[in-house]
Amino acid sequence: MAKTIYLQEPQKFNLKLAEALKKIPELKKPEWVDYVKSGVAKERVPEDDDFWYKRAASIFRQLYLKGVIGVGKLRTRYGSKKARGVKPARFRKASGKIIRTILQQAEKAGLVEKVANRQFGRRLTEKGRAFLDEIKVEEEKSEIKQDNKEK
Repeated sequence: MAKTIYLQEPQKFNLKLAEALKKIPELKKPEWVDYVKSGVAKERVPEDDDFWYKRAASIFRQLYLKGVIGVGKLRTRYGSKKARGVKPARFRKASGKIIRTILQQAEKAGLVEKVANRQFGRRLTEKGRAFLDEIKVEEEKSEIKQDNKEK
């Protein structure tokens, strides 16, 4: 099994994966997503229309890289610092509802499964790993080669 995900640029990979996730019927953006913040530290709701799919893509990539990971670790991963006015900023975890709902939808799609042996959390199934391995990002080598030839 080729580990192509490690060789691809994370930002471009997540965008391609988000586009692929839109085609899966089980992974639908809930109605309430447009009205909730992504965490306590945020002041406003995400402005991006594709926020749900981009966050799902990022979660899938984390599951691929880390193996077994739970909602608590993902909340810490996506958390940020809360501005407290004059007082110093403090770290706050991200919303668990968003992460949990994405994982539950992925379970219904058969891409993720729960683990309760030695570790607790969720991991990608074989179907999920194959799905992520299929995502390919085109590299912009032609532009790099042209820049090198001009110099």
